[in-house]
Amino acid sequence: MSELVHYTQIDSPLGRLLLTADDSGALTSLSVPGQKGGRVLQPEWRHTPSLFHAAEEQLGAYFAGELKEFRLELRGTGTAFRERVWGALDDVPYGATTSYGDIAARIGASRAAVRAVGGAIGANPLLIVRPCHRVIGADGSLTGYAGGLDRKLWLLGLEGAVPEPQG
Repeated sequence: MSELVHYTQIDSPLGRLLLTADDSGALTSLSVPGQKGGRVLQPEWRHTPSLFHAAEEQLGAYFAGELKEFRLELRGTGTAFRERVWGALDDVPYGATTSYGDIAARIGASRAAVRAVGGAIGANPLLIVRPCHRVIGADGSLTGYAGGLDRKLWLLGLEGAVPEPQG
């Protein structure tokens, strides 16, 4: 029997967010409407808004420009490689950007692993709170974002980190 999934939905400037958590209250996903690979509400999930008070409060403060670092228990599950990539994402500070190559270097992967790093970033189940929006192309270009490039640009703008393409 699989573990019960708890959920809530929160209105945000990016649309209605879908948050899921495990029984301990650790956040297991945060999806935006229309997200590529995002979770979709399932009938067997339990609506438990009380588990998400801290997440709702912190997301509200973040969207208001008052919070720069989330302090939430996150539990995204993936391969060991993906979890290393996601851990590196957690270290990219508010208002900063990094490249896929930099993330590969941070986890000790070769330059040839950049595509795999991109795949792991694209599979991040915790948009916004695990800041994959802060990863841009080496040339400063906005590259793919499962939540859509318009949302990526909005998040980077909120953080004052809108990249300027070079060249």
